[in-house]
Amino acid sequence: MTSVGFYHLTRTSMEQALPSLLIRTRQQKQKGIVLCKDDEQLEKLTEILWNIIDPIWLPHGCHAKDYRDEYPEWQPIWLTTFEENPNQAAYLFVVHGQSVNDISQFERVFDLFDGKEEQFVLAARERWRKLKKAGHDLTYWKQTEKGWEKG
Repeated sequence: MTSVGFYHLTRTSMEQALPSLLIRTRQQKQKGIVLCKDDEQLEKLTEILWNIIDPIWLPHGCHAKDYRDEYPEWQPIWLTTFEENPNQAAYLFVVHGQSVNDISQFERVFDLFDGKEEQFVLAARERWRKLKKAGHDLTYWKQTEKGWEKG
């Protein structure tokens, strides 16, 4: 079964938290998919990721028309609005309440949700129940002053 971590964002935005998780993914020599809610979010994230150079650069690709990458299989990080895995990533990052029908192809899933919005918290609880029932290994992480703490 897939290991799914729910990341309850209470101190930063998803756009601030995601890059550090992607940096750790690259440091572990893993590939990642970021499932965005729409093209606007995808384009915003690609701009953010292109500007990160410290501690490492985050090379990535996406299908958005202004940033279209013709070789997604070469990309260590792929941003998309579709359920796909063209770079054969082991890690999937789900942002802003996206639901995924099949996570079995991934080793780990990172479900980042906004803890300041009740609708996102309720939706995350529903995703938790669904994944628990399916037998996946679930963990819960919450942001604190010290960083991520397992709950």
